[in-house]
Amino acid sequence: MAGGVNLSEQDEGLNDINIVPFVDIVLVLLIIFMVTTEFIRDEKDDVRALPKNVPIELPRAATAEETNKSLLSIALNRQGDLFLNGELSTLDRVKARVEELKQKGSKLEAFVAADEKLSHGSVLTVVDTLRQLGISDVGINTKPMEIE
Repeated sequence: MAGGVNLSEQDEGLNDINIVPFVDIVLVLLIIFMVTTEFIRDEKDDVRALPKNVPIELPRAATAEETNKSLLSIALNRQGDLFLNGELSTLDRVKARVEELKQKGSKLEAFVAADEKLSHGSVLTVVDTLRQLGISDVGINTKPMEIE
């Protein structure tokens, strides 16, 4: 052979890389990632917002920050009924609630969830009203599309 290198038949068998264990590990990690993502998705975005029905006395810390965010959850059903934070409401009551929260100095965010059969104009009216009231962070709730 050229260069004086002599390869035996035993050395040739070690040239292949076995990727089966690597693929097994990657698939296990993928399954773990998928399962933990489902649990995280169900939790609230802001963990500092405590439910009102859970009696918790939080400990104090010198580095704690005061949060002044208020989240408005607005839902519109197929008939066009408006719900503010789970209670039947009207657009005028939403305006009054926003003004009340603005008086307290809260930073407002809103999420609008609407039935897919509701007209686009009805949803746009709510979103436009929220923006006119000074809420720049308005999100639209959707659910993921199932890909076939």
